[in-house]
Amino acid sequence: MTKGSVGKVSTRFVEVPEGLALESGARLPSLRIAYETYGTLNRDRSNAILVCHALSGDAHAAGTSDEDGREGWWDIAIGPGKAFDTDRYFVVCSNVLGGCKGTTGPSSVNPETGKPYRIAFPVITIRDMVAAQKKLADHLGLPRLFAVAGGSMGAMQVLQWCVDYPDFVRKAVVIATSAASTAQQIAFNEVGRRAIMADPDWRGGDYYGRANPVHGLAVARMVGHITYLSDDSMHAKFGRRLQANDEPAYDFSTEFQVESYLHHQGDSFTRRFDANSYLYITKAIDYFDLAKDGSLIDGLAPLKAKVLVVGISSDWLYPPYQQQAIVSALTANERDVHYGEIRSHYGHDAFLLEGGQLNYLVGTFLSHSLVRDVMIPKVPTLREGTGVNEAARLMIEREVNHLPVLDGKGRLTGIVTSWDIAKAVACGLDRLDEIITREVVTALPDEPVEAAAHRMEAHAISALPVVDGKKKVIGLVTSDAISTLVGKCP
Repeated sequence: MTKGSVGKVSTRFVEVPEGLALESGARLPSLRIAYETYGTLNRDRSNAILVCHALSGDAHAAGTSDEDGREGWWDIAIGPGKAFDTDRYFVVCSNVLGGCKGTTGPSSVNPETGKPYRIAFPVITIRDMVAAQKKLADHLGLPRLFAVAGGSMGAMQVLQWCVDYPDFVRKAVVIATSAASTAQQIAFNEVGRRAIMADPDWRGGDYYGRANPVHGLAVARMVGHITYLSDDSMHAKFGRRLQANDEPAYDFSTEFQVESYLHHQGDSFTRRFDANSYLYITKAIDYFDLAKDGSLIDGLAPLKAKVLVVGISSDWLYPPYQQQAIVSALTANERDVHYGEIRSHYGHDAFLLEGGQLNYLVGTFLSHSLVRDVMIPKVPTLREGTGVNEAARLMIEREVNHLPVLDGKGRLTGIVTSWDIAKAVACGLDRLDEIITREVVTALPDEPVEAAAHRMEAHAISALPVVDGKKKVIGLVTSDAISTLVGKCP
């Protein structure tokens, strides 16, 4: 399959007038969320994937921004034929709470004062970011997410999603992160924050409309950027090469190429990021800890999703042993978890650069789906003896076209469709047993979606009840949910 771009995209916004209650006990009186979408949501709304960005990212994850022409920060992985295949999936990415790219943060206007929040903005957590994303998912009418994915701080959000909303997430892609920020990671973040606050232009956070604290923010970015690289990558890219001269100048000018590179990274960052947002987001990272009473096994116990954990061989900010600790905890909880590793000399940033390995690992994980990954759980059912009018009412209320029929022991005995109901009305029938289909084709939760798709095609039907070993109905899978994954419609 040819890999392509999603093309030009626009950032959209949703207003949440009821605001958001925060983990600290504070409350935002109102909330605005910036987001972008790529691909098409299917009729069952079962193919949505939420992509979560890292510290300095934003909602623009793929394609070309029609605002400034920028390429999306994860364009290597989102688009037709890529890991997050927009011919199959409906991909959503939002700017995090506390950010500075459209979602409510410290630079936003406080509706209670009419002025920017500044550092009066309440301290936030990764859990708060996820709670805001859940508001967006509800706004988009998503009953569940096929997957949640992200790297670094984005992967922290993924884990938080799985713990806070375990029934909402089918699959999770967790890349280059930790289940709790370590002392070293907190230390680097604190150095960055202190660099910002030491800048005279910071003015206690009250710099909007004045000179921005660009010098402190640039230093913070320089420190952070060093942690995203590896010793090997810096040696290969810069070594000890001088920038302009053949001999040392024996002064404090910017002489080495690596110095010039870091200055460039710092300066360019100040043109697109807010210093106060940097303070709030890094603090949220510091607070992140999914262990419960010191136990990561207990902390991850609520998780139900199928999980892919990916490490990066040269990552020293989030070394692979930290991802393997997540795998061990999930394995102890008997969860379906897989581990993969990107072999790269790029360091932490490899998840943004190693397109080949990333697309293979993530694409394979997402495409190898079982019926349970796409089925509608807790599907409404009918009992034998129910009247046609009651069946019609339930279909209308629950907005479904198929209703499995159960006997007194809860076992599947037949199925009724909206076509059957229409036929009953046309013919003046009022008993369910006059329209029910008794020979029901079913699916098992742990069989591949391709097998269910072939069965639907062979029998010219559009939905299959999903049953367990005792013929108890545990869900329903439709052709629309499957067709987006297997590339055809029965």
